[in-house]
Amino acid sequence: VGDRYVLEAMRDGGYALGGEQSGHVIDLEFGTTGDGLLTCVLLLSIAAREKRRLHELVGDLRVFPQVLLSVRGATKDLIESSAAVREAISRAQRELGSDGRVLVRPSGTEPVIRVMVEGEDRGATDRIAHELAALIERAAS
Repeated sequence: VGDRYVLEAMRDGGYALGGEQSGHVIDLEFGTTGDGLLTCVLLLSIAAREKRRLHELVGDLRVFPQVLLSVRGATKDLIESSAAVREAISRAQRELGSDGRVLVRPSGTEPVIRVMVEGEDRGATDRIAHELAALIERAAS
């Protein structure tokens, strides 16, 4: 969660537009931070250009279940220093395939590691997130 991580993912992927569920939307044509009013204006301009109502625009949006967990007591260098954690993250991403994603990162505001897993299957998403969080807890102790 946060502009910093949205921007980092955009740069890593070569994207001009990025966002996340909490509402952070960044359009690099206009800046490197989210701006709710700008996002609203851009969305309304797309609706006007396409001659479609807002509910019609979002009708094509696929929303996947997302699980977000916080692991207390884990330091930010744990992700880089633990081969077991890195391999588990890679294995989880392979299991989810191209329709899912795994993000494990230190919080920018708290001394915790965030584990976010998103995918089509709610059961698999929940299981993978909890398995990763448990592994990180064990690696941190």
